[in-house]
This record gives sequence, C-alpha cells and structure tokens, in this order.
Amino acid sequence: MKRLALSLLAAILAGPAAAVAPPKKTASKKTSAKKTTAPRRRTARPIPKAPPVSAKARAEASETVNETLARGMDAPLENPAAMVPFFELLYRAKSGEPAEPLRILHWGDSHTASDEWTGSLRALLQGQFGDGGGGYSLAGRPYSSYRRLDLRSGATRGWRSEGLLKREGDGLYGLGGVSVATRLSGQSVYLKADCRHLELFFLRQPGGGDFQFFDNGEEVERISSDGELGPGYVVYDAEPGPHRFEVKTLSRRPVRLFGWVTEKERGVTYETLGINGAQASVMFRWDESLLASHIERRNPALIVLAYGTNEAGNPDWTRESYRDMFAALLQRLRRAAPAASILVLGPPDRYRRIRGKWTPFERIDLIVAAQREAALANRCAFWDLREKMGGPGAMRQWVLAGLAQYDHVHFTAPGYRRLGYVLYRDLMYNYQKYTQAREELAGNPAPAEAGPAGLKNGQTNTDR
Repeated sequence: MKRLALSLLAAILAGPAAAVAPPKKTASKKTSAKKTTAPRRRTARPIPKAPPVSAKARAEASETVNETLARGMDAPLENPAAMVPFFELLYRAKSGEPAEPLRILHWGDSHTASDEWTGSLRALLQGQFGDGGGGYSLAGRPYSSYRRLDLRSGATRGWRSEGLLKREGDGLYGLGGVSVATRLSGQSVYLKADCRHLELFFLRQPGGGDFQFFDNGEEVERISSDGELGPGYVVYDAEPGPHRFEVKTLSRRPVRLFGWVTEKERGVTYETLGINGAQASVMFRWDESLLASHIERRNPALIVLAYGTNEAGNPDWTRESYRDMFAALLQRLRRAAPAASILVLGPPDRYRRIRGKWTPFERIDLIVAAQREAALANRCAFWDLREKMGGPGAMRQWVLAGLAQYDHVHFTAPGYRRLGYVLYRDLMYNYQKYTQAREELAGNPAPAEAGPAGLKNGQTNTDR
C-alpha cells in the first residue's frame, strides 16, 4: 500500500516548481532638507446606511446566488493534483491510522479573522473526519475583535500587542503574525478549551522573565523564558476534557507569548490566522526562522492562503510584482512545510463607492490573475472565489440576498457560512474522486459515496 501511495503521488504531482525570486527592495527617495507641512491624513467616508430591500428582490437575489453556486460544482478546484498529499491523509484519518490530529493552517485578511468562514469549514471537516481540537490560537486578546468561535480566551490589561500591520518592530511575531508582551508582574492570559494536549508558544530571550502555568486553577509548573533568543515551547498532557489554562507573570522582566495549541487524540484542526486589513506581503515582515520553527512544530497537512481584497485597493501592485511576491511567499511556506498541500483562495468580488454610486472593483482582475499564475507555477491548488460567487459584479446579488454587508466588501455571518460550505463541498468532490482512483488502482473499486454532509453526488444544499 505504501508503494501504491508513493507511485500515485509521483505520477500526479510530477513537475518542477517555478523558481521565482523575492521582490527586490527599491531604494527610497531622498527626502528634501526643506521643511514641508505634513499632508493632511485622509479619512474614509462613512458607508451610508443600507436601503431597505423588498422581500421580492431579496428572494430573487437569493435564487440567483443559489443557482450560481450550484453551477460552480462543475469546476471545483484548479490543479487538484496538488491536494493529493492532503487527500491521502484524509483517507487515512477515516480509518483512524494517524496517531495525531491532521492540521490545517489558514492565513488571510479580515474574511479569515472573523472566524465565520473558517469556523464553518472547521465544523464541517471535523464533523466528517473527527474533532482534533482547537489547534493553534493566539495568546490573550491581541486586538479587540479577535475571536475563535470554538474557544474562549482573554487577558489582563498589562499586555501590549506586537506585530499585526505595524511596520516597526523586530518581526518576532510567530505563527499568527502577532504576539503579546509585558514587563509587569501579575499579568495573565487564559484559554478555555476541551483537549488532552496543550502547548504554549513563547519567546525565549536573554533576561526573559518567569511565569507560572495553571490548569483549572492548580499550579502546574514555573517556566523561565530566559535564554538564547529563539522559540520556546511548553508541552503539557492533560486529562481529556474541559480545561481553563492560565499563565501569570512573576516579575518585571520581559515575557512575550505567541499562542496556545490545544488538541485531542485525533481528527482535524482548522487554525484561523487572519489579520484585519492584511495583505499577503505582511508575512515578509515576520522573522522567517521563527515562523519556520512554528510551522514545523505544527506540521500542517494543508496550508490555506486567502488574501487579495486589500491588495486590490493598493495601486502600487502590478500584476508582475504581485505575482513575484506571491510566488516567493509560496516558496517560503513550501520550505517550511515541504510535505503540506497548499491551497490558494482567490479574493471575493468587491465594489467601491464612486461619487455616490457602487462600482465593481476592477483591480480584482489583476490580483486573481497574479495569484492563479503564482499558485499553478508552484504546484499549488487554486480556488477562484469570485468566480464561485458569479464573477465580476456578483457582490451586488449577495448584498441584496442578505449574504454580504452593505460595504460591498465583507459578508454577513450567513454569507460566510455559505462560502464555507461551498469550499467544503468542492474539497469533498475532489477528495471523493481521489479515493475512487486510489481504490481502483489498488484493484478494489470503491462504491459510490454520498456527497458532503449527506448529499448525493451532483446535489447542492441551498439552505446552507
């Protein structure tokens, strides 16, 4: 069976990755010695209140969206062969082979950060392949809107956030691009989770402070973060069940925390790593060696990248410069996780308001084309979200249907859940094709399987 799996992977995934160099830094222009007045900072105009939508218009828009999503089943993924390593692990997970969870890391912008989209995918995949736990989540509350739908976390007020979209800093932000740090004694962070295994990612640094680790109020261990600069890890095996983990600082020496890992014995983890307003290039501000250590520690089966909405509003990007940057990012992630499949999700449709009129954002075309080119050249799968929605201009129907917000950029909670189901449906379509081919090559034809969430092949669920 091992020889069969290896030959199958070699046959489908053959082909060299494109070697694209990271974008070169351009020299900054010299500033004039003449004192000038700083330009007035432009403030975004508030989005007007959404006008009422009649029941008839909403019903018609909903029907249009449903029909569009059903038609999208004809082309689930581009380059699905890149997903073979992930599908093989899913196949083995169904038989209970792996002795540890199958991990998915999903980086992105505000569409990811809300956890509605990723939370929907998490619930669907865990329902099919088992609940592996929360996986990686950020320590404390690094920003006010941070949340995970499946976990509860918090912190005292003495922590400051490092990373996010700040240009200054040392880049030591870890897996999620953000850390929390303090120099105060008695500051704590906590996490409530159902698990049997916990890890805490922290920064080991010269002169680092000590902190006490608690489980359900009981002292477990005192940890020192003093040492050579680099990643530190606390590993703790707990009794299966609900826990309230807490870390409390014990001195005025510096402590920096990245995040928690909570896992069960097996199943799937779907780990949300989104930052509001982020562009894919933000990951180049993160220390590469630290990020690589964290990725290696997580050992992901699948990496998902979901950027592009904010890049479309950045006039500095050309198709070529964005393609080269994105290709360099894919290669960096490939070096950190050579065995993982990588799936690129193109940005959704987007409008902007010009002189009081909503107009499709044309630069989405540039970003989609650049991401597709970089993904396919680097042996990654690509999923065109805007095309799934209905193509350029489709956002209007999603707004009318109550599935997207009136800013014509973000979705409502039902809209994100719908997108989560559609991506899950398309993943399972290709997964079933893989399992059927695998069984046929083994001389054991598989019976026709039910589609995702109990649907028969070829059907869709318009109520999701």
